[in-house]
Amino acid sequence: MSEKVKPGYKQTEVGVIPEEWDVIRLTQLTSGIGDGIHSTPEYVKSSGYHFINGNNLVDGTILITDNTMCVSEAEWRKLRKDLSGYTILMSINGTIGNLAFYGGERVVLGKSAAYLNVAPEISKEYIFYSLSTTLTAKYFENELTGTTIRNLSLVSLRNTPIPIPREAVEQRAIAVALSDVDALIGALDSALAKKRDLKQAAMQQLLTGQKRLPGFHGEWEVKRLGDVAEIISGGTPKTGESSYWNGSIKWCTPTDITGCSGKYLVDTERAISADGLAGCSAQLLPIGSLLLCSRATIGEVRIAACEICTNQGFKSLVCKSGVSNEFLYYKLLTMKSQMVERAIGSTFLEISKKDTSALELSIPEHNEQTAIAEVLSDMDAELAALTQRRDKTRALKQGMMQELLTGRIRLV
Repeated sequence: MSEKVKPGYKQTEVGVIPEEWDVIRLTQLTSGIGDGIHSTPEYVKSSGYHFINGNNLVDGTILITDNTMCVSEAEWRKLRKDLSGYTILMSINGTIGNLAFYGGERVVLGKSAAYLNVAPEISKEYIFYSLSTTLTAKYFENELTGTTIRNLSLVSLRNTPIPIPREAVEQRAIAVALSDVDALIGALDSALAKKRDLKQAAMQQLLTGQKRLPGFHGEWEVKRLGDVAEIISGGTPKTGESSYWNGSIKWCTPTDITGCSGKYLVDTERAISADGLAGCSAQLLPIGSLLLCSRATIGEVRIAACEICTNQGFKSLVCKSGVSNEFLYYKLLTMKSQMVERAIGSTFLEISKKDTSALELSIPEHNEQTAIAEVLSDMDAELAALTQRRDKTRALKQGMMQELLTGRIRLV
């Protein structure tokens, strides 16, 4: 059944758009579309001229790092493309659709980076956002070639259908609205980065006693991890025993830990039965236990928000009397390198229960532990709130793009 078209709109190959809009091939909106060189340039150790590919195009900008290869000025002059302030760069090989505005950087493009020189009468920003829509992504997906490495041909890129207002003023209004949201997302990203740096500095100072909270003056003690917590290894039920699985006891693997944002592990992908728990070396850990990965992702840690058991990839910790589990959680985050240094193994690295127990840490009395953990928890809450706001703003932008770039919502 065809989509019902309301007055003032029309049906096109890309869906319903306003009558004052057209669907135009990308090649007609540009003065030229091409890609970079299909050979390897002559590199030099250091210069102000760089060789870039599609992976250098990140969030609208060209990312140059210390690992970006350099070329000489002569090589740049020989191989550079006709780029200008109207140019958009896009990845067309491997990862498809990374975008960046060209800002005058002295770069040589590789074959995985295409350039689009937008016609002066067309809003460059409007085209940039149009190339980021789900509509365009679906078109690209259908046009890709290659199995191991995906590729979007220049022919397909040039034929990309773009729904676009005829009036430049409407193009610009849409671009400005989306640019404003991007600016807000950028500001939130900057605020998050600053707060993460502040938290890292606070952890470095508070968890070592370099900085003391008001009212605390006592000496810290150096203890072994085995002195402050009971260390418990995990286990796995027999996979052939169906009665061991699909129970109600949460059972976690390192994948559950690395896939969990925040410091609490609330849920897991799998659960075992009481028979399963009895049939392996795992123990049921109480709420508040520290789930410390001792294999593969060594040093990753979360606090159990429920009763849980683990597989063999853990040396979980149940804090002893006088030890704050939240303080110890933050302390463990600073000890990853010590754990990795003590890890051994040929198939995979793992830190043993003995070596985990022998790890040394400095620790204050319980009230100061609690106070430090509260400060860091408050900082975590601020980071979580900012992250949630940033993520909601990103979702808002996606919704705005869907509505504005198809003309469902008009700004002029």
